[in-house]
Amino acid sequence: MSATTSAWIALALPLVGSLVIAFGWRALPGRTAGLVGTGALALSFVFSVITLFALLDHPVEEQQLTSSLYDYASGLGIDIQLGILVDPLSVLMLLIVTGVSTLIHVYSYAYMEGDAGYRRFFSYLNFFVFSMLLLVLAGNFVLLIVGWAFVGFASFALISYWYRRKSATKAGMKAFVINVIGDVGLVLAAFLILRELGTVDYLTSFEAAREEFSVDQGSVIAICLLLLIGAFAKSAQLPLHTWLPDAMEGPTPVSALIHAATMVTAGVYLIARAHPFFELAPTAADISAVLALAGLIMAATIACVVTDLKRIIAYSTMSQIGYMVMGVSIGAYTAGMFHLMTHAFFKALLFMAAGSIIAAMANNQDIDRMRGFRKAMPVTSVLLIIGALALAGFPGTSGFFSKDEILAYAAERGGFYTLFEIGGYVAALLTAFYSFRIGFRVVAGKPCEEAKELEQGHMAHADPVNPATGEPEDTDVGYPGPEHHIAERAKPMAAAMGILGVLALVAGFIQVPGVTAVLEHFLEGSFEDSELFAIHPSVGHAWFGLLIGGIISVVGIAAAYVAYVRRPGITLDLRQRFGRIHDFLFARWYFDELLDFLVYKPVVGTGRFFNRVFERYVVDGLVNGAGGIVRGAGQIVRGAQSGFVRAYALLVLGGFAALGLYFLLVGA
Repeated sequence: MSATTSAWIALALPLVGSLVIAFGWRALPGRTAGLVGTGALALSFVFSVITLFALLDHPVEEQQLTSSLYDYASGLGIDIQLGILVDPLSVLMLLIVTGVSTLIHVYSYAYMEGDAGYRRFFSYLNFFVFSMLLLVLAGNFVLLIVGWAFVGFASFALISYWYRRKSATKAGMKAFVINVIGDVGLVLAAFLILRELGTVDYLTSFEAAREEFSVDQGSVIAICLLLLIGAFAKSAQLPLHTWLPDAMEGPTPVSALIHAATMVTAGVYLIARAHPFFELAPTAADISAVLALAGLIMAATIACVVTDLKRIIAYSTMSQIGYMVMGVSIGAYTAGMFHLMTHAFFKALLFMAAGSIIAAMANNQDIDRMRGFRKAMPVTSVLLIIGALALAGFPGTSGFFSKDEILAYAAERGGFYTLFEIGGYVAALLTAFYSFRIGFRVVAGKPCEEAKELEQGHMAHADPVNPATGEPEDTDVGYPGPEHHIAERAKPMAAAMGILGVLALVAGFIQVPGVTAVLEHFLEGSFEDSELFAIHPSVGHAWFGLLIGGIISVVGIAAAYVAYVRRPGITLDLRQRFGRIHDFLFARWYFDELLDFLVYKPVVGTGRFFNRVFERYVVDGLVNGAGGIVRGAGQIVRGAQSGFVRAYALLVLGGFAALGLYFLLVGA
């Protein structure tokens, strides 16, 4: 089987799964929908692996394979196809998306068991993965836009999944609106590419760009800035990031899927995919890197103070994606994609562990209420600590190697790029601190009441309420309800988390300075045309960076130990002493209010205006007016139809007389 054939099959399977569940849900008893959805993803992963081996049969210089099903449009020099591009970059993403998504489906199979919308959930989940795969495999900017928009819709459906929870529907709308802004940027970029280069095909446009554009020419800078609007909106980067924490309104597996394997990685992929444009526009690339660094540090500071467990992890995602965007923007393509891969493992693990803890807490998400789960939930506790270690970049874990490779690359470029190395280490210290703020809060200390109950074999129960507002939940439309599923008691959940725990620990060893360079060799087929790809930090420099990163990680974890285990009252003292700073960080730098005022509310207000005023008085007025004219004309015609021949003859004569008078007047 060819690489392109297996890639098409891998792409189609999640769509088939979604449609089967959507249209056959009445015939799917019990948890069959979960089996169908998970099976479709597992098969998709199998065909992704087949695609990998088929691609490796080709020499490096022939690893960019295209395939088309039919032409959208052909003529006037424009050729738009329903085509895919199979190369090392898209195959890497294919493996990450299908592999991690399969594990999230396995976890969801048990976690969502008590939810009334179980079938609907798996249909959405399959469609989300299909949309992401379409985005990844697209061979041109038009198909990319289709996948991009599908991902936006799927995220709206999943964030608003509990649709009678007002905060959930509001969060879904917010994500949708901000993503539409990104869609507009991407569409305008595609139009500009078509106008300047006469094509929207990836490979053709990249080749043409090198001939048509000079370095930092206005057109290519404009293209890159428009692409960045799309990338930053989808990847929740500053300033289009405010939808991401609110997306925690969806079920926990949705958070894992959005943050680890699909949506937020799209922007990183787009910048890496469009690297020929960004290398021709270093100004735009530098703007991207600076914004990513600012978002990286800002999100890390917020994660140090917010108390909602899922939102801490959400800000962590924004921060880690900042590393990736910074990496691919400065030319560290291998390092950026390497961190994307390892982050998918440990971030999915962290969300799954959080879901297990939250279920044990009867859906309470406040870490100030959590303590001492190490005995009550040993499996979850161990895996949570593994995820926290990888996120903190502890020596030997996957996050340790991938994060520091980005910073080592920045150091190798030197000069202005040293800024990214220094900023990256500052964020690393904050990351290590808040990672073990979670770890020590949940695992260490005397057991909380919920942990005590669980140690005695009982699950804590409470009437389901919205953790953000305290409002009672409507369990009729779907909600975990009284059944709380935790990894200790649900084998699918424990199995999925266990696999991710192993990957979070060992995946970094595929790219060890001076020892292994598996990913770098693999990606050569996608980036061999890049001068920046050829830059490599020296082995000594890379290991020195790892040493610095390891020390910073240990210092951050030690600081968290002092703050939350050794002297637990110190954080309250600091909060009282630096109250304004705490309030500023807790309010998330007031970006939500600023963006709501500048973007979200105007867009929603405009929509409401068109709905309530324009549609009612203009559209309906035109329609009703046209209908009235037709009805009036009909009455006139009916009145003229008397049935008498003399009356019709009179009308004909009158018509001729009118025509004769008209021509006489015109000819005068």
